[in-house]
Amino acid sequence: MNIPKVSDVVGIINKFAPFATAEEWDNVGLQVGDSTAPAERIMVALDPCREAIEAAVQQQCQLLLTHHPFIFNPLKRIALTDPLGSLIALALKRDLAIVSLHTNLDIATGGVNDLLARRLGLGDCQPLKVTGTEELVKLAVFVPQGHEERLLDALARFSGVIGNYRDCSFQAPGTGTFRPLEGAKPFIGEIGTRERVAEVRLEVLLRKAELSLALNALKKAHPYEEPAFDIYHLLNKGESWGLGRLGELEAPLSLGEFALAVKESLAAGGVRTVGDSGRPVKRVAVCGGSGVSLLREAHFRGADVLVTGDVKYHEAREAESLGVALIDAGHFATERLMVKGVTELLEVELGKKGYTAALTAYEGERDPFRFV
Repeated sequence: MNIPKVSDVVGIINKFAPFATAEEWDNVGLQVGDSTAPAERIMVALDPCREAIEAAVQQQCQLLLTHHPFIFNPLKRIALTDPLGSLIALALKRDLAIVSLHTNLDIATGGVNDLLARRLGLGDCQPLKVTGTEELVKLAVFVPQGHEERLLDALARFSGVIGNYRDCSFQAPGTGTFRPLEGAKPFIGEIGTRERVAEVRLEVLLRKAELSLALNALKKAHPYEEPAFDIYHLLNKGESWGLGRLGELEAPLSLGEFALAVKESLAAGGVRTVGDSGRPVKRVAVCGGSGVSLLREAHFRGADVLVTGDVKYHEAREAESLGVALIDAGHFATERLMVKGVTELLEVELGKKGYTAALTAYEGERDPFRFV
C-alpha cells in the first residue's frame, strides 16, 4: 500500500487551498504533530474540540483536519490543567497530527463559501471581496513538429486562466537550427553538423507561482536534450480569489421565503433576519462563519442580502441604514459544509496520486447554541 505522510496530505491541501492565501491574522497548517508521520487514517472536523480529538484517537487516526485553528493565539505555556494544554498533550501522546485550513479554505475555489453558495442555489458566483489575483507568465518553447500535443498535455496542469478559459495556446511553424557539440546526445542530427529542423513555436500561459514545476515537466516531456524556451512576464492577471461569494438566485424570492429556504438548506436551528420580510431578493452575498465585516462590500456590489453568522446589534443597525438585508444562520450552520466537502475532495485527490488512506467525516459536532 502507498500510504501518504502528513506532509503529503498538507501538500494536496496546499494545491486546492494554498496556505499562503490565508489572512495575515490567521494560523493555518500543521498545528501539532510530525509532518513525516504516516497518515493512513484521516478525520475531518469543523472544530478541534475535545469530542473530535477523542473520536480521532478512538478511531486510531494519525491526522485530524479541522477548519478552525487548534492553536490560534501564541501560547506562553502548555499546562495539562488547561483545556487546550490537555488536548495538546493527548494529541502528542497518541501521535495525532492536527492540521487546520481556515481562511485559506474560505477563499479557495470549491471551499467553504463555494459550498455555501452552491447549497443555497446561487449561480454565476464570484468572490465578494477580492484579496489576491494570480500572476501569469507566457512560455514560448520550440518543439519539433509532431510533439506539440505531448508538450501541451505536460503543461496543462500549470495553465493560467483567462476569464472562463484555460489551456490557451498559440502555435506557429518555423525552422530551427543548431549544431550538436562533442558530448551531446541529440534527438535529431549529428555531432558537429548544423541541422535544420521543422519546428513549432508553442506559446502557453502559465501560473507564475508554479513556473519552476512547469519547467521541470517541460524538460521531461520535451524530446530535445536541451529544449529552447523563452519566458515573458505579463501585466495580464489571471484568476482572482477572495472572501465570500456573490451570486444570484434563479428567480427572486421574498426575504422571508429565502430565509426559510436558508434554514432548511443548512438544517439550522433557527435564523435571524434584518429587513422587511416582504422585500424581494435575488442578488445574494454569502460568507460562512463571521462575515458581517463584508457588509459594506456587499452593499457596494449591489447585493440584496448577506447570508452569514455572528451578527451583532450595531451591525444589524448598519445593515438597516445601508438598505442591505441580513440573514444570520449562525457560524456553525454556515461552515459545517466543509466537513463533507473536504472529505470528498481529499478522497479524490489522494486517489489520483495512488495513495491509500481511510477518511472519516466527523459528524458528532453540534451547534453550541440552542433555540427555544
